[in-house]
Amino acid sequence: MGDFFKSELVREELKEIHELQNEIYNSGFSFGDMDRDERIEHIENLTTLLDMQKVMYTRLSLSDDPAAKKMKYELEKSVLMLGFPEGTDISVLFSGMSNTIQALKSQLDG
Repeated sequence: MGDFFKSELVREELKEIHELQNEIYNSGFSFGDMDRDERIEHIENLTTLLDMQKVMYTRLSLSDDPAAKKMKYELEKSVLMLGFPEGTDISVLFSGMSNTIQALKSQLDG
């Protein structure tokens, strides 16, 4: 494990990201059955997760640690598995996720 992942801050944030991802995944299938307050909470969790992922990706991008570089590379490869063309910047994925969250918010407000 490189120095990047020895950081208490990084480990704690990765743990929070993982827990939030699990919570969102487990509740996401019942979104249609949620009441308005539950939907608002779910959307807020999505927003928080996206913000945390952006910060972590930035940290990975700024690090010279080989393990951080490897993780960044793996994240960038995952964009391909989501159907984006090779060479797509991960910011396109983040932007798409943000647009989806905004659309969910608009449905609640509309």
